[in-house]
This record gives sequence, C-alpha cells and structure tokens, in this order.
Amino acid sequence: MGRYRPPRAAGSPYITPEGEAALRAELHKLWKEERPEVTKVVSAAAANGDRSENGDYIYGKKRLREIDSRVRFLRKRLDVLKVVSQPLGDREKVWFGAWVTLEDESGKQHQMRIVGPDEFDLSQGKISCDAPLGRALLGKNIDADIQLDTPAGITQWTLIAVDYEDAGELG
Repeated sequence: MGRYRPPRAAGSPYITPEGEAALRAELHKLWKEERPEVTKVVSAAAANGDRSENGDYIYGKKRLREIDSRVRFLRKRLDVLKVVSQPLGDREKVWFGAWVTLEDESGKQHQMRIVGPDEFDLSQGKISCDAPLGRALLGKNIDADIQLDTPAGITQWTLIAVDYEDAGELG
C-alpha cells in the first residue's frame, strides 16, 4: 500500500478583513523574521563541520522546511481568498462575517461569528462557514429554529440576534 493521500478539498475561499490581515502578518513574520534567524543558526552550525550529529543543523534544516512549506501554502491561499467586508444581503439574516447569538435547548446563550475555514477558532467564538452549524445558520432570520444532527444526537438552537459590528461593540 502506498503513502498516497488524495488532496484535501479546499475550504470556502472567503475570509474576513481581520483574517486576511492575520494571514499576511503570519506570512511576513515567517518570511522576514523567523526564516532569516533560522538560516543564520543553520549556517553557523554548518560551519562547525560534521553535520551528521549536529542538532542545530538537523533541527534548523527541519524548521526551514516547515517554514518554507507554510509560506508556500500561505502565498497560494492568499491568492485565491476573497475578502468579504460587507453582508451579502439583508442585515437581519445571517451571512458571512455575522456575529450571531444562539440559544441552546437549556436556554444558555452562545455568541459566535461566521468566518472562513482559514480563521475559525472556537476559543474566540469563530466558527467556519463550512462547519455544519455555520452552514445551517447561513441565510436564516432572527427567531429561526436550527436543528442540527450531531454525534450526540439532534440538537436544537434558536437564533436570537444577528449583528455585523465588532464583538467588542456588542458588549
């Protein structure tokens, strides 16, 4: 059996302006700051002679490959991303970039933002538009009931609020 794995399907090409800025900042940091530093370490380690047991050289080269791989990915991905800064339609409906407030079956409220697959972060309340809940929310009006089939069973959500402002302004 070979090691071939088919390429993973690319996520939606949408991103918020903040997400694009974060990816560009990561690219800049990797290419202009981290890579030159690692290159200096590898060069100094290579000058020491025997490279077969030189940890700085071996791990430095490995880190350079990781950096180059990530830089290649970021450059390709940034070329195809579409920045979405305005709602696609009615501001009373959930569209890409919306902050939504949901109420679960127990009455607990959750605030989330619908973002692209390159910037989702559950710890910050950002869910991907490609995730099942993100897909279920798109196009819904306030007071809509959302039913989601999860591994734990069917869950019910009610859409309480939709906002397109920064979360800090929501309170």
